[in-house]
Amino acid sequence: MADSSSVEKSQTPTTERQAQFTTLSGIPLERVYTGENLRGVDADADIGYPGEYPFTRGVYPTLYRGRLWTMRQYAGFGSAAESNRRYRYLLAQGQTGISVAFDLPTQIGLESDHALARGEVGKVGVHIDSLEDMETLFDGIPLDKVSTSMTINATAAILLALYVAVAKKQGVSLATLSGTVQNDILKEYIARGTYIYPVAPAMRIVTDIFAWCGTELPNWNTISISGYHIREAGSTADQEVAFTLSNGISYIQAALDAGLAVDDFAPQVSFFFNAHNDLLEEISKYRAARRLWARIMRERFGARDPRSWMLRFHAQTAGSSLTAQQPENNIVRVAVQALAAVLGGCQSLHCNGMDEALALPTENAALVALRTQQVIAHESGAANTTDPVGGSYAIEALTGEIERHAQEYIEKIDALGGMLRAIEMGYVQGEIQKAAYEYQKAVERGERIVVGVNRFQSEDERPIPLLRVDPEIERTQVARLEALRARRDAPRVAAALAEVQRRAGTRENLMPAILSAVEALATVGEIADAMRRVFGEYEESVVV
Repeated sequence: MADSSSVEKSQTPTTERQAQFTTLSGIPLERVYTGENLRGVDADADIGYPGEYPFTRGVYPTLYRGRLWTMRQYAGFGSAAESNRRYRYLLAQGQTGISVAFDLPTQIGLESDHALARGEVGKVGVHIDSLEDMETLFDGIPLDKVSTSMTINATAAILLALYVAVAKKQGVSLATLSGTVQNDILKEYIARGTYIYPVAPAMRIVTDIFAWCGTELPNWNTISISGYHIREAGSTADQEVAFTLSNGISYIQAALDAGLAVDDFAPQVSFFFNAHNDLLEEISKYRAARRLWARIMRERFGARDPRSWMLRFHAQTAGSSLTAQQPENNIVRVAVQALAAVLGGCQSLHCNGMDEALALPTENAALVALRTQQVIAHESGAANTTDPVGGSYAIEALTGEIERHAQEYIEKIDALGGMLRAIEMGYVQGEIQKAAYEYQKAVERGERIVVGVNRFQSEDERPIPLLRVDPEIERTQVARLEALRARRDAPRVAAALAEVQRRAGTRENLMPAILSAVEALATVGEIADAMRRVFGEYEESVVV
């Protein structure tokens, strides 16, 4: 039998696997973290307690001991009827909120029979032309009992008005509606591309939604400021935090410039972050973002309501991390990513399907993704104590490091003249492109291992079932649109659209006119066009 000293020697490596260990974003990692790494950290002022400023440890004192995060699977494809069936199926399986994916024509304000919509109707989300489609989408779903998130930006005002019109038809009090409209147009110019209007009128639409919801939809989140798409475009974790919060600063300032009082609208502001592969970095990222935002709101904008200081966020697992090779491996990736979001204190969560590197998720893949959330919630123990990782030397040190890096970016953007100017210059886009390029080079050199892609490949790949959207859906949708145009009250539609166009040329709030237009059965494309005639369209500058 070996003595203890010989066992200890045999377990002590003489060399390490790598010359340097870093997070996924390139932040160097110590071999071991101790209290020395937290020199200068004030435990009360910087870390504090859950539910207390600066909310490093979470925005609520009990977090999931009081109520679990909302399990909100992102779904939508084909027709409104098909998407409705998927929502009702997921709700029956224990989903606790709806998240709507719209197709590209809907996102950029094109009717289903528009030439540019050809071949895209229902492909990456559900297509919505009119109030009739929206009613079908939520048929049998009580909007006063289920919260809804809508991933929509350039046409956010129109889709929000459609949702409100459905709620009114259901007899639901608008004061009871809860949910979120993404309404984050700046990240479209940075990373995603589904914009319509130039930046100034697009920002005006955002603040019109802020003002209108403040009185009409008091429980609605008026914006979900999105770092998710910034990360999907290739940013690092600290860039995701910095660029997202800089966008947030722009929205807060725009609302103040429009005459709104900060504590009147800031409590309805929410965020949307990526949940990527690096467990410790991701947890730390959420903590750093909360702390930074709390300080920005209190110190920079003078907010006095504690709800205005809180960064509440939805998380979605990283679509860009999913692989077409060995797609079952994605189940494990998603589970790790979802655990990071939960340990980081998310308020709602979507888990991607294993097949989403190949197609929209099948019903089975969507169910496995939902079950992943439920296993974490009910079996892992992670939800049973608030901020279980708080106080970890590594987590607290990484939280501070990400905060410092993000703060440096925010200061650089401020020095350039703010986020709008930084976007116009291509600075933000350029930083993301450089980060994405460096990561890809690391993968190609084998410095970053992607299981099944550059290591542990399999020659015998097993195919998995994929969802296919029937092309007949587009033809059916176009026929529905033609029938709608033939039977609606044309003079009423024309008058409603004229009012939208008139208001677009003034400083009057657009939302009442847009709501009247959707109730008159004007289409998403027609309403978007009424504003196009006044605002024009955005033309992207080339980033060199």
